[in-house]
Amino acid sequence: MIPVGQLQYLVQYLTKSSIYQQTKVIVSTPHLAMKFPSVNGDIATTHVDQKIARECYVASLKVEPTRRLYTTTTDRSPNRRGRSPERRSRGRASRRHLVALVDLDPQLNDPRMEAGEDLQPIFLRDKDRKTHMGISLKQDDREAIGKTLIKNVDLFAWTATDMPGVKSDVIIHRLSIYKEAKPIAQKKRKLDEDRRKVAREETDKLVQARFIQKAHYTTWLANVVMIKKANDKWQMCVDYTDLNKACPKDSYLLPTIDRLVEGAAGHQILSFLDAYSGYNQIQMHHRDREKTTFRTDFDNFFYEVMPFGLKNAEATYQRLMDYVFHDMIGWNVEVYVDDIVVKSDSCEQHISDLKEVFQALRKYRMHLNPEKCAFGVEGGKFLGFMLTHRGIEANPEKCKAITEMRSPSGLKEIQRLIGRLTSLSRFVPKLTERTRPIIKLLKKTTKFEWTDE
Repeated sequence: MIPVGQLQYLVQYLTKSSIYQQTKVIVSTPHLAMKFPSVNGDIATTHVDQKIARECYVASLKVEPTRRLYTTTTDRSPNRRGRSPERRSRGRASRRHLVALVDLDPQLNDPRMEAGEDLQPIFLRDKDRKTHMGISLKQDDREAIGKTLIKNVDLFAWTATDMPGVKSDVIIHRLSIYKEAKPIAQKKRKLDEDRRKVAREETDKLVQARFIQKAHYTTWLANVVMIKKANDKWQMCVDYTDLNKACPKDSYLLPTIDRLVEGAAGHQILSFLDAYSGYNQIQMHHRDREKTTFRTDFDNFFYEVMPFGLKNAEATYQRLMDYVFHDMIGWNVEVYVDDIVVKSDSCEQHISDLKEVFQALRKYRMHLNPEKCAFGVEGGKFLGFMLTHRGIEANPEKCKAITEMRSPSGLKEIQRLIGRLTSLSRFVPKLTERTRPIIKLLKKTTKFEWTDE
């Protein structure tokens, strides 16, 4: 079975005229199926199992699988512009408290892009406020880029007060709910003492960041669920399953990954920028805020900003990025949701491109995450592919995931192997022909037997 997320690569490979004449393969993306002549002369059909496909794709990228429960941890952009957050301590006077944005980023451990070389810190104001730069740069180039970053230090966010948010007249997130949909209040789920304590802390951070407010009257109500991250820390999630089912899918298309990767590859110098919790820089429409209400053991809250986990949040954010960088995309910038790649063929041109990007960010009051930015690198990982000045190269992590696999002993392991091979289809010639003996084992009428073939 072929992973849904990687089916497009195989489609492009198989639809080439020479490949089609050799293999006689027909791929139907809408039906998530592939038909091809088997060695016995009959027509074999391979279907996609979405659950297994997801596992295969995640395994190939070496990232933690996404749960059905939608992540909305403490994030980042305050809705109330220019105000300093306060923390109210029970039994004590209120005191000023700045929320570190590193605690508000649910995607911190799930990077879609990563520099392909060692990085060195560059201090923008003091030792606590820094970002990263590639070590391969010449000293003069490093100093020139460093000066540009220092001049634009206001575009980096370290605390919630650094995030004024995008103006509502530029973009705002609305919930389009089916007229026949009835509001659902989920039954309360119990949390043990440890989870309850973490939920309280995370909710306090969201309140201090002015991302949420207390809800008094609501019809939609979701539960929080605590998920343990790879670093053994708890992460607060909100189960928006019922709300998402009541909303139609936003038809706004995300960029094609192949086009983005091919457009960003082959350049001498790159910078990877991450828009710090762009989701939370977009405000929720005032009529839809209470629909995002979630319950805790001590109170109910709703989001004033667009939370992670809503069905069409990704499309809304991509629409914003396309609007902000409309005259740069495909020329000196490639954007996928909140990941930005600035590409140039010389350091002088790169500095000019960075200034242009910074100008657009400042115009729309967007801010960057300094911890996840890498400036002036020769290459790196972007959307699962390795980008260099030579072009696109196979991701070593994906190759390692295949070479370290043991021989399959069952159907699910065969599906997992095919998924990993498909993720490298652009680097393996005649992949369909090579994997034909493996695909044959997926037939229910075939007795499973792993051989040297």
